[in-house]
Amino acid sequence: MATIKIKQIKSKIGYPIDQKRTLLSLGLHKINQVVEKEDSPAIRGMVRKVHHLVTVID
Repeated sequence: MATIKIKQIKSKIGYPIDQKRTLLSLGLHKINQVVEKEDSPAIRGMVRKVHHLVTVID
């Protein structure tokens, strides 16, 4: 299956705990960190939830 690269572009400080936990479950801990995840509806949903903190790299 295809994969997507997700990069954290903004700090999680000051955001609700559920958004912080979403970043952790994506594997993101630091700004500019990039993780590669399998492209699935669950991952896409998590990215959509924190779309203001991350970007998807092509």
